[in-house]
Amino acid sequence: MENSSDQTDIISCTHEELVRWLADHKLKPYRAFQILQWVYQRQADSFDVMTNLAKRHRQLLSDHFTIGRLKILQTQDSSDGSRKFLFQCADGASIETVLIPEKGHHTLCVSTQVGCAMGCKFCCTASMGLTRSLQANEIISQIRDVQATMEDPEHLRNLVFMGMGEPLANWDNVKQAMDIITDNDWGLRFSGRRVTISTVGLVPKMAAVGKDTRVKLAVSLNAPDNEIRDQIMPVNKKHPIEELLQACKDFPLRPGRRVTFEYVLLKGVNDSPAHARKLGKLLAHQPCKINLIPYNPHENSPFERPDPEAVDAFYKVLMDKNYTVIVRHSKGLDIKAACGQLKAANQAKKDACAPKTTE
Repeated sequence: MENSSDQTDIISCTHEELVRWLADHKLKPYRAFQILQWVYQRQADSFDVMTNLAKRHRQLLSDHFTIGRLKILQTQDSSDGSRKFLFQCADGASIETVLIPEKGHHTLCVSTQVGCAMGCKFCCTASMGLTRSLQANEIISQIRDVQATMEDPEHLRNLVFMGMGEPLANWDNVKQAMDIITDNDWGLRFSGRRVTISTVGLVPKMAAVGKDTRVKLAVSLNAPDNEIRDQIMPVNKKHPIEELLQACKDFPLRPGRRVTFEYVLLKGVNDSPAHARKLGKLLAHQPCKINLIPYNPHENSPFERPDPEAVDAFYKVLMDKNYTVIVRHSKGLDIKAACGQLKAANQAKKDACAPKTTE
């Protein structure tokens, strides 16, 4: 967010913080609702448009606050309707957000960190390492700023926190963002049933998702046993499958909800019918939904996308065991829509254009 040194981005304020600031300036608490409704529900970019506030109050707000936007560095549109945004934060760090068309609505895939420290071997973002965690306003702005580009922002109904980074490794900021995202009075008004947080399995933090929010949980499992998961997901060495599944069983589910297990299918690694049978046995006592995700390859990756026949065979094994299974077909294959790919391509272009030095 681009702020002057003596101003604060109002999107970085919680409702409570704004109420306290207003009280310090002799303004009533209900003004916080009016201000934030303008920001989150009416897409205001200036305090001048807030006509239910007195002119002197609008000037006071302008003197102390900005209404931030992320800078759009690049967008790419796919033939399937997906749109990828490369945003730049105030410090120059870049993050990705993907708008995905669904039947009758859109889903937005949101990032929570610049890069990622989890080291999953198949993930493009993991190869970048972690630069830093995003602040709550940077998380929220991805949603607000994408809505501002849409003809009908109401078509954005689902949010999935499956972009760059591990949400539970940045839980304080993600939790603050969730409070605003799901607030129906002055916030972004998303139903908790339409917001999903995905984790690689940071077990100590998982219970907080159910305790502190009303959103859904997805677990990136990707293997039917510890041997394979150790090889592709380093987190498994600290929190093995047995510990992870116990945390899923203990997760405080709301009525009618189940934990979703995400399973990225990697050719020749975890995609055989034998792997599917083993997965079915592993999850036998866990109420769940399984999302199968054929791998979306990226440059220099050692992994390949599985053959369609292998995906179908894997799916059939699980369906025969009466699981709820969805094959999540990749969107945006023609625009580098896999997490981290556009950022990596943009960085490579910058590096190629940078002046070369000689010793």
